[in-house]
Amino acid sequence: MAFLVVLESMTPAERVALILHDVFGYSFADVAETVGRTPAACRQLAFSARRRIRTSRSPAAPTARQAGMVRDFKQAWEAKDIDALIGLLDPGATAIVDGGGLVSAGLRPIEGGEQIARYIIAITRGAPGLTLLERTVNGQPGLVAQQDGVTVTVAACDVVGDRIKRIWAVRNPDKLRPWTVHGAEEQWDGHRR
Repeated sequence: MAFLVVLESMTPAERVALILHDVFGYSFADVAETVGRTPAACRQLAFSARRRIRTSRSPAAPTARQAGMVRDFKQAWEAKDIDALIGLLDPGATAIVDGGGLVSAGLRPIEGGEQIARYIIAITRGAPGLTLLERTVNGQPGLVAQQDGVTVTVAACDVVGDRIKRIWAVRNPDKLRPWTVHGAEEQWDGHRR
């Protein structure tokens, strides 16, 4: 998910140059033919794209600290404590919610700690009986939300320093199948089992 966010920050030409060259192994001459630029320009585009990836990586907090932040976030969410949620979120935090067009979700990334906190409180008010479970998501501490025993959301949190910097939430029922079929007791690494 994090890689997709970084790809979104690239220009279309940077994305094409990076994917064709670094992922599919095309030469820069072949990439140049595809994008209508010189091989040198394509080399520069790929370099720029790689730099974006490097600079987007923030030092991760230790796992125990991440788990504590996610636990505090869960408790603030359950208490509907907007001030506590805002305090746990970085002011420049981003939340991306994938509903896959099948369930309600933010159409664009939600920017800002206060806006994310208000979105979470609105979700909670619209979903009485929502149960939050602490689980490992993509190898990191995260949350699973269940409604009447059915997993409706899986969220991974990126903790930087002492704040949550990014949240990636999946609400698309098709993508939640590994959780529904095998239950939320299992860890999810993004691959079907």
